[in-house]
Amino acid sequence: MFSNILIYFVIIPLVMLAGLALCRNVKQIRSVAVVGSLCLIGLSVWLLCDYLSLRAAGIDAPMLYTGSWMWFEPLNIHLAVGVDGISIAMLLLSSIIVFAGSFASWKIEEPKAFFLWLILLSTGVFGFFISIDLFTMFMFYEVALIPMYLLIGVWGSGNKNYSAMKLTLMLMGGSAFLMLGLIGIYYHSAPEGGQLTWNILEIAQNASISEGWQYFLFPMTFVGFGVLGAMFPFHTWSPDGHASAPTAVSMLHAGVLMKLGGYGCFRVAIYLMPFAANELAWIFLTLTGISVVYGAFSACVQTDLKYINAYSSVSHCGMVLFAILMFNTTAMSGAIMQMLSHGLMTALFFALIGMIYGRTHTRDIRQMGGLLKIMPYLGVCYVIAGMASLGLPGLSGFVAEMTIFVGSFKAGMHDLLNGAGALRIAFTVAACCAIVITAVYILRVVGKLLQGPVYDEHHLTLTDATWWERLSTVTLIVCVAAIGCFPNFFIKLIETTFSPEIFKVIGLNL
Repeated sequence: MFSNILIYFVIIPLVMLAGLALCRNVKQIRSVAVVGSLCLIGLSVWLLCDYLSLRAAGIDAPMLYTGSWMWFEPLNIHLAVGVDGISIAMLLLSSIIVFAGSFASWKIEEPKAFFLWLILLSTGVFGFFISIDLFTMFMFYEVALIPMYLLIGVWGSGNKNYSAMKLTLMLMGGSAFLMLGLIGIYYHSAPEGGQLTWNILEIAQNASISEGWQYFLFPMTFVGFGVLGAMFPFHTWSPDGHASAPTAVSMLHAGVLMKLGGYGCFRVAIYLMPFAANELAWIFLTLTGISVVYGAFSACVQTDLKYINAYSSVSHCGMVLFAILMFNTTAMSGAIMQMLSHGLMTALFFALIGMIYGRTHTRDIRQMGGLLKIMPYLGVCYVIAGMASLGLPGLSGFVAEMTIFVGSFKAGMHDLLNGAGALRIAFTVAACCAIVITAVYILRVVGKLLQGPVYDEHHLTLTDATWWERLSTVTLIVCVAAIGCFPNFFIKLIETTFSPEIFKVIGLNL
């Protein structure tokens, strides 16, 4: 059963959980977390290299490394796995952030229980990205969500109980919509008289979901995943949850967990129900377009560093869903690039905010100033993260956002020339304006936080980053710069998913 290499993305975290349960001191706990995350990175890199070599050899199957093992025969549930370029990019992103988060949590209180829940969360994330069986995917989705309540409620700060409960209720509400949508897909997954299946590839090949049922099931699955992607108006859990979460949880939540929303919208809602996706796109384009602009404006008026980054995440994640709904390869490639860019960038932001808060004991920018003189390393890292967020060329944000805008403008012009209306072009212009707003709040925070006179004389005694904090931040900065400087590598990896043969199956002319 364990001959398929993808299974080890679940086995390694499970072994880490067992190792953590046996640990007797903090040093052993840290060792398990670091060694396990390094194994995940190594496995992700090997998988990436082997995947590219297989594609170069001419293998054009929609998914590679596929495997399926019967789990529950009465409902035809399988532990079915497989990956494409998008899945591998998400696996690599997840492993990097787990590694960086391990060092960002070096001094966490009660580390054994904390890392147990954190690794359980990451188990769900890795299992979700390798699954091609809808039931198994949903199971891993829930495994990733459930630990959030305890991680925030126990190790969080501020109004943590309220934030944990709000996050849990809203995400579980989204899961209820998603579960109903997936059950509906299952019962319409095969032609008349055929065997029902949960397998995504088989459902897409059968194309058996009628147009009428697509109208019903598409909104349920898109909203179900969209709640986790912080889609307006279901985004309100995100700022409160991030504000109360401990550093590594914020890193993993914003950096990886929210990407399950965008990935699920593409992999399930659009891939399996293309007719309804085309017909109902205007509704969700409106909601995601509002997310992009609203999130940016909301970040401008915040004074708490975590709330600023949380509302920024609402804007950036809204852009992912916005680009997916453009239905062309350029915009969709930009959406995946944005998922990678935002995952690394926001993880870096939350890591730095946690490090600054651990020293100053405040996240209010009105009570800080001149920190660049006191903590030059952390200050420079914050500037780099800010420049990536506002789209400075040479960093990941520029590549992702420009690809999205080019693709979105192309889709909008296609609509205009074919008399389909100006909705896409209008929201593309609005999204471009949101980048200007991003520059406003990023530069405002940099000026207030790092420049000018030192606000509090007690801050003069603060120390700069420790070695484990430097390792965590350098890892993320190198990855942000790598995407910005070598975008073709990542674009080619992603576009292996968008071949004409694959999209012929789902009826989208990309």
